[in-house]
Amino acid sequence: MAKRKNDNIPLSEALQEFIKVNKLQNGMDKVNVREAWANLMGNGVNNYTTSIELRNETLFVSLSSSVLREELSHGKSKIITLINEELGKELVKKLVLR
Repeated sequence: MAKRKNDNIPLSEALQEFIKVNKLQNGMDKVNVREAWANLMGNGVNNYTTSIELRNETLFVSLSSSVLREELSHGKSKIITLINEELGKELVKKLVLR
C-alpha cells in the first residue's frame, strides 16, 4: 500500500481504498446485494427467500414458494432496476428465480 502523508482522510475513503487494494469489492457486493433484496422485498418475501447469490452479473434467488416465484417473475426487470438503484451501481444484469 502506498505510504500516506499525515493528511486526514475520511474513514469511508480509507475503507474504500482498503477494499480496493485487497480486492474485497466482490465480497462486499455480495453482502450488499443481500441487504438490498431484504430492504426492498420486505418481510413477506424475505420469509420465503431461502438463498441469495450473486455470480458475475446474475442474481440467483431461491424461494420456497412457487406462487411467489411466479408472481415475482412478472416484475424481474423492475426488481433489477430497484436493486441497482439501492446499490448505487449497475451490479445486477439478470435475475434468476428458482
